[in-house]
Amino acid sequence: MTGFARVDGHADGYSWTFEVKSVNGRNLDIRCRQPAGFDTLEAAARAEIPKRLARGSVNLNLTVNRSQAVAQLRINRELLAQVLELAREIEGAGAAPPRLDSLLSVRGIIEPVEEDEGDARDRVEAALKADLGRLIGELASARLSEGARLVTVLNGHLDEIERLITAAAACASTQPDALRERLRGQVAALLDAAPALPEERLAQEAAILIAKADVREEMDRLRAHIQAARDMLAEGGAIGRRFDFLCQEFNREANTLCSKSADVELTRIGLSLKASIEQLREQVQNIE
Repeated sequence: MTGFARVDGHADGYSWTFEVKSVNGRNLDIRCRQPAGFDTLEAAARAEIPKRLARGSVNLNLTVNRSQAVAQLRINRELLAQVLELAREIEGAGAAPPRLDSLLSVRGIIEPVEEDEGDARDRVEAALKADLGRLIGELASARLSEGARLVTVLNGHLDEIERLITAAAACASTQPDALRERLRGQVAALLDAAPALPEERLAQEAAILIAKADVREEMDRLRAHIQAARDMLAEGGAIGRRFDFLCQEFNREANTLCSKSADVELTRIGLSLKASIEQLREQVQNIE
């Protein structure tokens, strides 16, 4: 099932962008790209994504930028006091008092404040993991929205399959009489004016052919499969694998119906039924 989500964030001089997209896949395949030094985010993603998604190929990308930090300064008051004491001594000897800019230019009077990089990095990683959780939640919501739209499409295919089964049942109901008449004509052609077969023998042969061509069991199973499919759609959740298997069962019954068909119209309906089942199966690949 497809989906896309994006989250932007910033903290402590860092800014980042998370992007994640998912496409259809039989299993859950997770691929992550992140800058060097942020490998813990991949581990967090691989732990969190399976909690929300069951199938699909998921690609997550993280880009991180660090702004140029403005240095924080402070006055070394202890050193400044020593310099002022020396200035007073010089002034007492008759020299001119030192100017403020001269005092501040003394090396060490003004010094940068060393930021604790470890604490800042911990805060950034905590913010990244929070945004990661939000990102995966938005992806799951996008996939759920698509799933709701697919339910309508899938029900439409099930309606068409059900219509074709009804048409097949109506056509197949005429088969016993048609088979009996066909057998009668074939026997007459083979004997070519010879005395007709006894009615009992004809009835026995017709019964064998009718039993072989009886598709009522296949149609009953197809109806049961339709109900099972509708029940799964109503159930919701991760039903993709089970629905995919059910489509295989749909196709198996349609194949058997076509192979048993002794009527051109029934064969035509059977082929349309197989086409509709294939369309259903293609859409099922899009659900989780």
